[in-house]
Amino acid sequence: MTYPAAIDYLYGLQKHGIKLGLEGMTALLDAIGHPERRLRILHIGGTNGKGSTAAMAAAMLQASGMRVGLYTSPHLVEFLERMRVNGTMIAEDRLADLVEQVGAAIPAALTLTFFEVTTAMALLHFAESGVDIAVLEVGMGGRFDATNVVAPLACAITTIALDHQEYLGPTEDAIAFEKAGIIKPAVPVVIGRMGPEAGRVMQRIAAERGAPLWRLGDDFAVEGDSPACFTYRGRTRVFEGLQCGLPGRHQLDNAACAIALLEAAGQAGAPVDEAAVRTGLQSVTWEGRLELIEKDPIVLLDGAHNPAAAAVLARYLAEFLARHPGARIILVWGMMRDKDHRDFIAPLLPLISEVVLTQAALARSATVQELRLALADWQKPVCEAPQPVEALRVAKQRASAQDLICVAGSLMVLGDIKAAARGCGLSLIRG
Repeated sequence: MTYPAAIDYLYGLQKHGIKLGLEGMTALLDAIGHPERRLRILHIGGTNGKGSTAAMAAAMLQASGMRVGLYTSPHLVEFLERMRVNGTMIAEDRLADLVEQVGAAIPAALTLTFFEVTTAMALLHFAESGVDIAVLEVGMGGRFDATNVVAPLACAITTIALDHQEYLGPTEDAIAFEKAGIIKPAVPVVIGRMGPEAGRVMQRIAAERGAPLWRLGDDFAVEGDSPACFTYRGRTRVFEGLQCGLPGRHQLDNAACAIALLEAAGQAGAPVDEAAVRTGLQSVTWEGRLELIEKDPIVLLDGAHNPAAAAVLARYLAEFLARHPGARIILVWGMMRDKDHRDFIAPLLPLISEVVLTQAALARSATVQELRLALADWQKPVCEAPQPVEALRVAKQRASAQDLICVAGSLMVLGDIKAAARGCGLSLIRG
């Protein structure tokens, strides 16, 4: 099978939609010999921050000398980003072989989704690549997510906020219940900053399953105002003067969860020394999260796509304006139709001077007309550009050198711009 044919096959599975449940995934793993049973795994869920936390954990593990698999979703530009070993994306020919191998093993009566097949491929890839440990990011929810077939050394749940309510429930405590589904009997679980109701759900389920609970602020803590210099205080370890390569104050919580996860996993036989913690955090990269790709004006890409993430982005933008009086912020904004447009844009409106509306080339994308409804009472300039790359061009034409252009609302919009940046050979500038 060729790589293009493999990709066509995988995307063809999207016609089966999203199916929450573990029966099909369990049957598929049985058909391919249960590769997950050959792996030591860290499992990371949460509404926001789980990708950054997974990237940090993988970077620290790799810095310790381990061979590390990292499975994340969605990708920004190309499917190969989803499966990495020691930071290197899976090769095209290897992916094609996996599609052929897994596809041939699927029982005839079994209908599987895109995410189920890709998760099985990742587990098989990591097992056959001989990784020492695999870091898996939950796709959506947790209880019925395709990744929830593993027996991890430890797991983490970073945050709980409203998102995917049509699948996970209408309230934070309902969503917390679904996310808490990754908690396993007697397996340590690290939880990040979350509201009291969600926290109580986590505490109850951890107690029911006899899972040691590590809570940010109680069992481990982070001190500092910036990822440029902070202190981690855990149950057994303290690290002062840490630096993290990912910008934004919210990354302090993600770093704390990642270190606590490794601290908990170390008690299960996967220790990471202080030098690896320092090196891994300092060197970690994660595309599309407060990522600077150009200067003069600054072009910032951020994958925020729900109200909680927009509030985090707003804090970062407010800090930028405080440091750069006289600068303006132009927002390039596109979202999916099923997201909460009004609550997403609300915390950003007091900070931005102009908006350029756009949409990704997906059926789920909100049209610029739909996004305009959320700006009905806003009196500042609003432009339209149906394609994300053109929207960025419009924003750059309207910006001065000291301004900031922020692209946000959808990872798919970011992906279109990243693809164009790679094609033009633009060097990416770390924030």
